[in-house]
Amino acid sequence: MVFRDRTDAGRVLAALLTAYTDRPDTVVLALPRGGVPVAYEIARTLKLPLDLFVVRKLGVPGYEELAMGAVATGGIRHINQDVVDALRIDATTIDAVSAREEIELGRREQLYRGKRPPMNLRNKTVILVDDGLATGSSMRAAIAALRQHQPARIVVAVPAGAPSVCKEIAREVDEAICAATLESFYAVGQWYREFLQTTDEEVRDLMARASRTETMDRRNSPVALSIPVSGQHTIQADLTFSADAKGSVIFAHGSGSSRHSPRNRYVAEILNQAGLATLLVDLLTSEEEFVDNQTSQHRFDIDLLADRLIIVTDWLHQHRTLSTIPIGYFGASTGAAAALVAAAQRPRLVEAIVSRGGRPDLAGDWLGKVMAPTLLIVGEFDQQVVELNRRAAMAMQAQTRIEIVPGATHLFEEPGALDEVASLARDWFAKTLHHKQAA
Repeated sequence: MVFRDRTDAGRVLAALLTAYTDRPDTVVLALPRGGVPVAYEIARTLKLPLDLFVVRKLGVPGYEELAMGAVATGGIRHINQDVVDALRIDATTIDAVSAREEIELGRREQLYRGKRPPMNLRNKTVILVDDGLATGSSMRAAIAALRQHQPARIVVAVPAGAPSVCKEIAREVDEAICAATLESFYAVGQWYREFLQTTDEEVRDLMARASRTETMDRRNSPVALSIPVSGQHTIQADLTFSADAKGSVIFAHGSGSSRHSPRNRYVAEILNQAGLATLLVDLLTSEEEFVDNQTSQHRFDIDLLADRLIIVTDWLHQHRTLSTIPIGYFGASTGAAAALVAAAQRPRLVEAIVSRGGRPDLAGDWLGKVMAPTLLIVGEFDQQVVELNRRAAMAMQAQTRIEIVPGATHLFEEPGALDEVASLARDWFAKTLHHKQAA
């Protein structure tokens, strides 16, 4: 197993930790800096709070890789008495090394955490995350320091590690998950196609994003819905809204995806923070989705997907709380084509459209009948889709704008790319839906 990047590694680990999903007694702790992107994905996927656990090893003078202890978040100092006794290290030396490392720890705490206080870890299940285990010395120091916070359980989760080190760590904690191991392990980076150094700015950004998400989760928990489509058949959706929502955005995902798409869910979180309601919906019934996963029969059936989106739009328009506010569509891939076709057939209901990496060309002759202002977002390196979007824009009569996200590919997985998509979508809906509501 080779991970694309730390975000991909976090998703793999999250799939191995589903037993902890949304548990009120569980928190995720990241070891900065490399562990933060991994931990962020775990916390976001499992709907768990995220915090940092900053640890500084107390290296033996002259042999700094050998730890005689550690200092950590919460004013914790742990001393490895066996090493201290064996090397006859005096208290003055320990205090001098500790003072130096505590200054650096304080600097990093302030840099990464700002004014946010550390979480109370007493009697909690703590999932301790790093981007890999080479020698394991940092993780051992973190475990020893973490024990002084008196958690109920410690679970270590890393994408990769040397087999012997993973086994040693497993003996020190309640549970240890190493997603991948290799006997010829020589460096954590060998497990990643992209292993760029995580910057301080990325750490701050991810922690701020996690904090915003946690706040939104407390305010607006998604409501699971079943929307009837024909006979006894239903499709599934997740609705998130507040009483003062300024508009509603229906998400139409792309081929082979679902309402659980992490990219669409992240964009939805940003829209929620901007005061918009979001409805993430699977346009296929469970039976159709099963068939589609085997044969890909329905994912390019734009007429079927558009018909389902129209049903969802009519349902939302009759919602007891949201019926009076304007509706927008956010479509990805083939979902963007379905959104355009549906919008053309519901011109009085659909007030704005955003397409992410979409295939508007698949909307065919309906393009010229779309009335809603439309934003087409495409990655710079998604060249074929860029050209298809340009041709589609020329065929449209509605107000249309194309935004090319620099350095991005089709799935917008590059650092900062999805943030740009979310910001563009938020601003477009804020402008178009707010205008319509005011009118």
